[in-house]
Amino acid sequence: MKLALGPVQYYWPRQQLLDFYAAAAEWPVDIIYLGEVVCAKRRPLRSQEWLELAQHLAAAGKEVVLATLTLLEAASELGAVRRLCNNGKFSVEANDMAAVNILAGLGAPFVGGLTLNIYNPATLAVLVQQGLYRWVAPLELGRESLNDLLAAAPPAAACEVFAWGRMPLAWSARCFTARAEHRAKDQCELVCLADPDGRLIHTRDDEPFLVLNGIQTQSALTQNLAPYVADLRAMGISALRLSPQSQNMSQVVSCFRSLLDADQVEHNITRLAALAPLGCCDGYWRGEPGFAGLAESARQA
Repeated sequence: MKLALGPVQYYWPRQQLLDFYAAAAEWPVDIIYLGEVVCAKRRPLRSQEWLELAQHLAAAGKEVVLATLTLLEAASELGAVRRLCNNGKFSVEANDMAAVNILAGLGAPFVGGLTLNIYNPATLAVLVQQGLYRWVAPLELGRESLNDLLAAAPPAAACEVFAWGRMPLAWSARCFTARAEHRAKDQCELVCLADPDGRLIHTRDDEPFLVLNGIQTQSALTQNLAPYVADLRAMGISALRLSPQSQNMSQVVSCFRSLLDADQVEHNITRLAALAPLGCCDGYWRGEPGFAGLAESARQA
């Protein structure tokens, strides 16, 4: 089972992003996803710079996958996706069916992102015919549902599971971060730069609820499947996705690598619970509300 570093979902300044991937080149991860997946206005790196970064990481022994935007709203954005799919060297993660259509037309193998919403073997079979070789399971698919799907899935489709990170739950044509600053989306002035892990919002009872990340809405708590690594391996999961956060990411990677090596399991599970920005959850995996589970122990701590 491999470790995958998912795409950075937040808007980080250029130097922070470059420093992050310079460090990631030395981390014990097998797969690194690169690119902007949330908002087309975020351009910390030019297209050529993303490709140069991909080449550097590939030279460090990583499998590099270029990730596409999730919600396309303009012809220019579709053009950018088309150019990404035509890069000629690196695999692409399709986060929108437009990307699937382009990649299938090129005959290029691709990864299916979790926003393709693959919930049944018939959908998976169609995508495999179009070139899918690995797919990221939707967040809401718990252990039992995913196990049933895998039992009927085409053998050519390897499955990756979102094992760590604030869960991306929804996308909208509106930019919620801009609206929180009383700005129009087109005049947002890239205010999301001020929120390196998204902007936390609370309920009226002052409980952490969700995180605003531009046009994306995330969970406030971090999905943490570390206690289930042995189960995931037994199910035949090919990779665990770790979604980047601005602090302590090298420690998160180190803990998961140790878990894959069956080294100090209890110690690393305990350590990980303290590395999330606001506590952890595992409810979806157990067939319960997503915020359930580890969140309760985090609140009591």
